[in-house]
Amino acid sequence: MPEQKKAHQAVIFASEPPNQEQKAGFMAFLHREYGPDVTLEWYKENVPRGFRLVVDGEDFYDWSLSGRLRQMKDSLKELRGSGPDVIPLVREAVRSWTPKALVEELGTVSSVGDGIATVTGLDHVVYGEILIFTNGVRGMVQDLRENETGCILFDEDGDVCQGSTVRRTGKTAGVPVGEDMLGRVVNALGAPIDGRGDIAAHDTRPIENPAPGIMDRQSVSRPMATGILAIDAMFPIGRGQRELIIGDRQTGKTAIALDTILNQKGGDVICIYVSIGQKASAVAQLAQNLRERGAMDYTIIVHASASDSAPLQYIAPYAGCAIGEYFMEQGRDVLIVYDDLSKHAIAYRTLSLLLGRSPGREAYPGDVFYLHSRLLERSAQLSDERGGGSMTALPIVETQAGDVSAYIPTNIISITDGQIFLESSLFFAGQRPAVNVGLSVSRVGGDAQTKAMKSAAGAIRLELAQYREMEVFTQFASDLDDTTKDQLVFGQGLMRLLRQNQSHPLRQCEQVILLCAALDRALVTVPPEEMSGFAQELLAYFHEHHAALCSRLEQTGVLTAEDREEIVQAAREQTAQAGAERRW
Repeated sequence: MPEQKKAHQAVIFASEPPNQEQKAGFMAFLHREYGPDVTLEWYKENVPRGFRLVVDGEDFYDWSLSGRLRQMKDSLKELRGSGPDVIPLVREAVRSWTPKALVEELGTVSSVGDGIATVTGLDHVVYGEILIFTNGVRGMVQDLRENETGCILFDEDGDVCQGSTVRRTGKTAGVPVGEDMLGRVVNALGAPIDGRGDIAAHDTRPIENPAPGIMDRQSVSRPMATGILAIDAMFPIGRGQRELIIGDRQTGKTAIALDTILNQKGGDVICIYVSIGQKASAVAQLAQNLRERGAMDYTIIVHASASDSAPLQYIAPYAGCAIGEYFMEQGRDVLIVYDDLSKHAIAYRTLSLLLGRSPGREAYPGDVFYLHSRLLERSAQLSDERGGGSMTALPIVETQAGDVSAYIPTNIISITDGQIFLESSLFFAGQRPAVNVGLSVSRVGGDAQTKAMKSAAGAIRLELAQYREMEVFTQFASDLDDTTKDQLVFGQGLMRLLRQNQSHPLRQCEQVILLCAALDRALVTVPPEEMSGFAQELLAYFHEHHAALCSRLEQTGVLTAEDREEIVQAAREQTAQAGAERRW
C-alpha cells in the first residue's frame, strides 16, 4: 500500500488578510517548499509592516520589520574584522542586501527565575547554542531534556517572563578578541567595564573550543619565570605548563600570580587574569597596581564579580581562555591565571541545582571534573607546525583548613602538571611566600629551567628537607652537637633567604647569585634575622661591581665554573666585611 503523503497546514499572522495576488504568491512558495498538499489560513495579529508565516507549528518565517532588520544585522556581522576598509564594505552590503525567507525555530518560556529559563518548542536546539529572548536578552542552552530546554541567561531576566518568545541563533557563545583588548578590563562576555570606551575587536572566538591534540603539541622546555626565588629554584614552571596554586584563604595565592605577571615586563608574554567571584573593588585595586607598575600594557583582566550572576561566573574562565587562544595561535606566549576555580565550581553547582541536575559526590554534579579538565587541557605548548605558541595556566584553588584531599582540590591536582601548596602556619610565621616544600611539586622540573638556574639551585630542596626534619626532632632538645647546630643555622638562613616581598620579582641573574652564594655556604655567618637585608645589599653590590657577570648570566643562561667561583668569592668578601661592621 503506497505511503500516504502528509498534509501541511500553514498559518499567516498579519494585521490584514492577504489579497488574491499575495495569497497566490504564498501558495507558490509553500508548494515549492512543502509540496502540493498545503492549506493556508489567516489569523489577525499586529505585525508591524509585514507578516509571520508558520507551517505545521514548527517552521517559522519572520517577515516583519524587526525580522528583516535582524537579518540585515546578522549579515553585517560577517564583516567584523575587515579592518579600516569596513565602511565601503558596509555601504555595498546595505545597497545589495535582499531579505530572504529563512526558517526560524521559535520557542516559548515556560518558567524563569534566578538566571535560569526553561523553554519549550525548540526541538532542534543544540547544547551550548545561544538563544535570544525578549528585548535582546541572551542565553545559552545548558540542559537538554525530552520536552524542554534549560537555558542560562547572560543578561538581566526582568524582561523575560512566562510565555515570552525565544529565537534560535544557530551559533555558540563567543567572545571578541584582538590586540585592542590589551590593557583593558572586560566582563565575561568581552564587553569593556573599565570606562575607557569601546574595544575594536578583530574577530570573535567561541568560548568552548576543543583542546589541541597530541600531534599539535610538543614537550614543555622553555621557562616561564615567576621572579619568585622559592618557585623558580625548586618548582620551575615551563611555558605551556599547568601549575596549580593551592592553599587556604589569605595565604598569598593571588600574590604569587600577580608577581608572575609583573615579572613578564619587558618580555614577550601576554598575560590574562581571570577574576571569578571576587569583589569589584579588589579587582579595581589590582588593575591600578598593575597599571602603576607598567604591567597593564601586556595584560587583560576578565572580571566576573561576586555580584554578577552565576552564568557569568561560569563562562568567565572559558572566555579568558578563548582570548588567550587567539594570541597562542599567532605563535605568541600567553600566561593565564584563573582566580579561583573553587568559586567557579560553586557557580557551576548553583546552575546545576537550579537546572534540576542530579548531585554527585559531596553534592557536586558528577561532571565537575570534566568542567575543569576541558578548560585546563586547552593550555599547551603548540608544535612548530602550529606556530609554536604556548598558553601557561596558573589555576588557583582555595582549601579549607589545609585539606588538599577534598573533592575539588584532588580533581584539579590530577589535571595539572604540579602544584604549589601554601601553608597557613608558614604564612603566619612570616615566611612569605609560604611554600610548603614537601607538598609542592612541578612535574616538568628541570626541563623548564635554564642551565644556570639548574646548576645554581643544586640540592636546595634536599637541604631544606633535612632542615625541616632536623627542626622537628630537635625542638625539644637542649644539648645539641656543633654539627646539628650548624645545620640548623644553615637551614634557617636558607628559609630567610627565600622570603621575598610582594611585587619585587627577582631577575634570573639575581636568583643565580643568591643561590650560588647560599648553597656554597658563603652566607652562613649572616644572622638569619639579617638575611633579607643583606641579600639586597649583596645584589646591589653585584650590579655595581660585577655588571658584566650579571649581563652574561641574563643573556646566555649558562653558569660556568669561573662564574660560580667569582660569585662565591665576592659573597665571602661581602659577608666578612658585614661581619666586621657588626663586631665594630
